[in-house]
Amino acid sequence: MRLNNKVAIITGAANGIGYAAAERFIEEGASVFIADFDDKAGNLAAQQLGENAVFIQVDVASRESVKQLVTAVIEQAGRIDILVNNAGITRDAMLTKMTEDQFQQVLDVNLTGVFHCTQEVIPYMVAAGEGKIINTSSVSGVYGNVGQTNYAATKAAIVGMTKTWAKELGRKGINVNAVAPGFTETDMVKKMPENILAQMRSIVPLQRLGTPRDIANAYLFLASEEASYVHGHTLHVDGAIMM
Repeated sequence: MRLNNKVAIITGAANGIGYAAAERFIEEGASVFIADFDDKAGNLAAQQLGENAVFIQVDVASRESVKQLVTAVIEQAGRIDILVNNAGITRDAMLTKMTEDQFQQVLDVNLTGVFHCTQEVIPYMVAAGEGKIINTSSVSGVYGNVGQTNYAATKAAIVGMTKTWAKELGRKGINVNAVAPGFTETDMVKKMPENILAQMRSIVPLQRLGTPRDIANAYLFLASEEASYVHGHTLHVDGAIMM
């Protein structure tokens, strides 16, 4: 198994892409800490995923909360091999109508949260001389998207941080990469009207939306030794929508 005996933290893993990633990692032998703000969904996810999943509530926007998460993982597992910075939120609005609060909330979770989690985990990976950091960007961060000034800004910044951390951490044995999902069939997307979903599918060359498992498979590859020479890269998993 590709992740046999590895210890992973996946933020935002109570549902959607994060849950699918936790499921794939466990299938490949990892122990997974589900780090999520949603206490009810997180506990349910851990219950469903079985004995190799542990839920720890976290607010990634809070440095103290992230410190408590990392301390708890080290106390329970003794090490951290993989960090998947998957947690993210949207607060969409056109530029002329976006509030300061909408803008800042997305920055706090999607960008500052990634900074907090990575900075707190890195000392343990440096001490071990190895580790995998996987950040979640988006096609919105690469090409922009109407109504997503805040979201696109954070996802573009993730690409820049990934490249910077790759240059800083590669010499310490730590791989840093990002994944940029396209339209993906999360529960939120599935609630859209069918005519909108059909329109979304029609503009994807593969003529379908991605599934959470599609994105999880990309995370799995980057977390595995098969990707040991993939570094500083943003992997687009989008059905070539932006080709």
